[in-house]
Amino acid sequence: MTRATDSGTALGVWVARPLPAGARTAGRVAALGHRPLLAPVLDLALSGAPAPDGPFDALVLTSASAVPALAGSPLAALPAYCVGTRTAVAARVAGLGPVHEAGGDALALADLIGRALPRGARLLHAAGRERKDEPGDTLAARGYRLTVWVAYAARPLPVLPEPVAAALDAGTLDAALHYSRRSAATAFGLARAAGREEAFGRLAHHCLSADVAAPLVAAGILSHVVATRPDEETLLSGLHPIRQDSDAEASPALRPGQERC
Repeated sequence: MTRATDSGTALGVWVARPLPAGARTAGRVAALGHRPLLAPVLDLALSGAPAPDGPFDALVLTSASAVPALAGSPLAALPAYCVGTRTAVAARVAGLGPVHEAGGDALALADLIGRALPRGARLLHAAGRERKDEPGDTLAARGYRLTVWVAYAARPLPVLPEPVAAALDAGTLDAALHYSRRSAATAFGLARAAGREEAFGRLAHHCLSADVAAPLVAAGILSHVVATRPDEETLLSGLHPIRQDSDAEASPALRPGQERC
């Protein structure tokens, strides 16, 4: 991977990802020679809701944000089926396990569970208050008994973080990193409410998946790229300038966004 300092190009990069993961991402961005601006637009907090009564055969984890709610509890000893690498690493560090890792998306997670556990197995999905239908729909259709536990909640900030507003005004931001659909939608909504929609649209928006990019596409923002694999390594590999009139400079590891909804 070419470092920004090697190519002579350092970018101002808005890391809108919630803490604590956002701090780790900002560190990686800085290590690549860029200038990270860590300013989450979602505030993550444990819900405080008690875990449902079991027994359960396994845990389903679609986000590392659920791991703190499980750490140190009796549920931590259950097999944990994780959507991807970041969630699996967090689960292992917290002492959950054994930990099983899928390929980075919800359908891959459902397939992993389908290969490992018999139909009728009792699964506990530790999830956020806002969540997608998958992998729950697929698992239910395949005969698994899935219970959802709202272990954490992501609350949007009421206004655009002041450091981001100032950076957009000064033109010192070049790119933004988006790790979830809700985070991308929230970032756009806050920028628009703050009167910075035009400046926001000029950024190169690097999205973890096509689903993450969907709110930006719907808003007509064409300056976005989508990682071909939903992992941070692939996402960060595309951090270099992207010309607004061409996709030629987009990283081979990303897909340039050119469509409108």
